[in-house]
Amino acid sequence: MDKIKSLADLKKKRDELKASISLREDGDNAEQIVQIKVAMSTCGIASGAKPVMDALIESCSSLNIRAVVTQTGCMGYCYAEPTVEITKPGHEPIVFGYVTVEKAKNLVEKYIVNNEILEGVIPQSYQSIDNEI
Repeated sequence: MDKIKSLADLKKKRDELKASISLREDGDNAEQIVQIKVAMSTCGIASGAKPVMDALIESCSSLNIRAVVTQTGCMGYCYAEPTVEITKPGHEPIVFGYVTVEKAKNLVEKYIVNNEILEGVIPQSYQSIDNEI
């Protein structure tokens, strides 16, 4: 933990804590804001889901996007970890696979802000590796 040496450091720390608290409080009306779920099962964590989640939180915060960023268990797409599900108000959820820190930032800037679909979407009709509808 960084030491607070000045009033500016204290204000910065206060703002960071307010941002993280608002993410939790916004969970009560989550259907009205962007919901981001990061798969944090064993395979997700081993594939880098924690830095991906941190990048999503940081990107949403820096762009002042009201979003609830949470972790979830296995989504069943172990082959494509880290996976991220994004639900925008009024839209169906979309699951993105093979998400890196850079791709997480792009998801916020391009998909959430500009409605651009990025590579790595896992189709809803997916059944198994050998059988795709």
